[in-house]
Amino acid sequence: MKRRTLVLGGLAAVGSAAGVALWPKRHAAIAARNFDWKGSEFLSGGTRALVGDSLPPPVFRERANCIATLAQTLGPCHVNGVPVRKDVSEGKAGLPVRMAFRLVEAAGCRPIEGADVEIWHTDHRGIYSGREAASMCTLDDAQALQGLAFRGRQVTGADGVATFLSAYPGWYSGRTIHVHCRVVIEGRELLVSQIYFDDNLSDIVYGQHRDYTGRPARDTRNNDDGIIPAKNAADYMFDFEKLDGGVLSASITIGVSA
Repeated sequence: MKRRTLVLGGLAAVGSAAGVALWPKRHAAIAARNFDWKGSEFLSGGTRALVGDSLPPPVFRERANCIATLAQTLGPCHVNGVPVRKDVSEGKAGLPVRMAFRLVEAAGCRPIEGADVEIWHTDHRGIYSGREAASMCTLDDAQALQGLAFRGRQVTGADGVATFLSAYPGWYSGRTIHVHCRVVIEGRELLVSQIYFDDNLSDIVYGQHRDYTGRPARDTRNNDDGIIPAKNAADYMFDFEKLDGGVLSASITIGVSA
């Protein structure tokens, strides 16, 4: 069995043949907070190196936190007409990331089938795509205006899961690293929120991964961000797994109140 490392809300879980069972058919022992990863261990160049559904299924916590995720701002970088697609990268560079969202009812934790999940985030340079987005989001960058990179929608299956292939977001001044998400069920917008990345992981990516080095040090971390809810920050953090071959897997369960 190959060694696999997962990080749950900032705590490392090292895959082994023994330990505390947190997920069906997978075992882990909770250790001190430590990624123990290097930027050079991850793939570069975006999702082009990934083939079909070759990645293992995403891991979700067996005992998920099913609190109702608080609504946050839609923001000026949202655009309409986003396509339904799994790979949202449009061939752009970056550390390839499989993002998995599990939608559940906050009361009872039952999976929600048929939820329309939309995501959007910046490219590795910290720039949003889309002509409809405000110029403060695209910086009027010609490459960013040409398409809808790092934007997409998926509809959840019976398990409540929607997955996307993307790349690790870049940073921009005044905000910590985040992915926007919007949930629509039966034509009703039930949630607009943002999901965040562990600062230690971002330090590794921006300091060591060749697609991200060369930019100045970011000016905002999770504790300094004006939008991330400090009191419940852990409920808005992706859990992470470094997959064999150098792909990052990010997963989260989102509780939605009807």
